Amino acid sequence: MTLHAELELTRGTFTVSAVLDVPAGTVLAVLGPNGSGKSTVLSCLAGLLEPSSGMVTLGGRTLTRSPRLHVPPHARGVGLLAQDAMLFPHLSVVDNVAFAPRSRGASRAASREIAGRWLSEVDAAELAERKPAQLSGGQAQRVAIARALAGEPELLLLDEPLAALDVDAAPAIRGLLRRVLRGAERRATVLVTHDPLDALALADQVVVFAEGRVVERGPAREVLAAPRTPFTARIAGLNLVTGTAVDTGLRTPAGQLISGIPAPDVLAGEPAVAVFQPGAVAVYPAGTPTAGSPRNTVAAVVATLEPHGPVVRLRTMDGAGWAEGVAADLTPASVAELGLEPGTPIRLSVKAAAVAIHPA
Repeated sequence: MTLHAELELTRGTFTVSAVLDVPAGTVLAVLGPNGSGKSTVLSCLAGLLEPSSGMVTLGGRTLTRSPRLHVPPHARGVGLLAQDAMLFPHLSVVDNVAFAPRSRGASRAASREIAGRWLSEVDAAELAERKPAQLSGGQAQRVAIARALAGEPELLLLDEPLAALDVDAAPAIRGLLRRVLRGAERRATVLVTHDPLDALALADQVVVFAEGRVVERGPAREVLAAPRTPFTARIAGLNLVTGTAVDTGLRTPAGQLISGIPAPDVLAGEPAVAVFQPGAVAVYPAGTPTAGSPRNTVAAVVATLEPHGPVVRLRTMDGAGWAEGVAADLTPASVAELGLEPGTPIRLSVKAAAVAIHPA
């Protein structure tokens, strides 16, 4: 069922405003920093909150038309999966899953049959007679997925479903969700997440919220490959500098020029962003000349040094204009050779060919 939502909700001085379209059989990922409005939107779709104005339709059926119509949560045909599995502690696994079809009017026998089928689908059939207290975090989330799907929801809402899992369990559950979501031709799915891997692995489209409104939207890979906001750049592991487009790159608010390669849709004089990989940033001791002829050089100060896979990710603090908050990936040997630690003054350089300029 296709989801269409036009929502506006004011809570105190904070207003959330969004238009969302999720075709049947697709997954929309909702990204954004804490407090940006993601959970508010999810609560409106679930029927837990009523928007100040707007409407929500699912497969042609109107769920909300503020202020006169508001279908309650239990009558919406919506399934919700949160980071906490929230299983009923007094029921066995199979009865937890059977609760969903049972609440829709199915007989006890039919409900348990449906539950068994979904437990097999999520590779948890052997857990059927256990109680929730006997399950690991990954096992409990498998059961929660089965329970959410056993109710045959027309809309599935996923609220950070992998956030509470350890690093060993999360990849398996991500793969499981990908399999069961791709097999749903009629169901629309909305996924709230902070993890770009979830968006890339599970979602067809992405919207990014900031301060209650959508600031980026598009195919997941395109949004994360060419971010237009600092938040999206950060979760995608990229550096982003804001400014105004010029013919040869970007002019920062402080007047500095960052040379780069403009995208085809960049217009000189319009707001734009410069995006580049941490691996493209070269680091030198302060006061030493840079190698070659990089177009973009700037002074900075080391803020943090943290392991990042096989490299060390350096992030800067006080810098001359665009250097503040820039990340650079270095080998451990380079960090030792340069004697880097928090507070060390350095110089950064980035080749123009490594910088992409996009409209903001």
